[in-house]
Amino acid sequence: MMTHREALAVLASHRADAIVIPSMGSVGIWPEFSDTPRDFHYLPSSMGQVVALALGLALSRPGLRVVALSGDGSLLMNPGCLVTLGCHTAPVTVILIENGLYEVTGGQPPAGVGRVDFAGLARASGIERVFAFDTLSEWEAGCREALAGDQPTFVRLAVIGERGHLTPSAPRRMPEQIARLRAELGIN
Repeated sequence: MMTHREALAVLASHRADAIVIPSMGSVGIWPEFSDTPRDFHYLPSSMGQVVALALGLALSRPGLRVVALSGDGSLLMNPGCLVTLGCHTAPVTVILIENGLYEVTGGQPPAGVGRVDFAGLARASGIERVFAFDTLSEWEAGCREALAGDQPTFVRLAVIGERGHLTPSAPRRMPEQIARLRAELGIN
């Protein structure tokens, strides 16, 4: 296994020009590695929406590579997003931080912890490029390939759960993030 920080450090070193959308627990860590206009720190009022946001962004800008960082608890809130993603050919990579905890709300275990095969769920949803990494060395060796595809990709990372985290905060308020991303993409 790896820590959440280790997992994100590897992603940061290989993300190239992709838009990265960290959500929930990743929001508080990702700015340590990257805080550019191509980073959209997403703290929604409801969990499970980051994949839909990433897909919508990619569909609005053909060819735009988007990486969505989701936790296992968040993905369980909206597993149907994988089916929707599997119906498209957009270059969206979903990176699942599987830590077996609702990390930002006190460390409760999500339903099905240890029993849900997230990689299998992604495949059954029509996503053909599916990767699962259980160790930091595997992730370091496979990250470049996992991010290289031009169609939907799902990456499951086994991450050590850390209890007791506070609810993360984004480095800037949502209106500022939206304006910054729009300017980066040339959207009026």
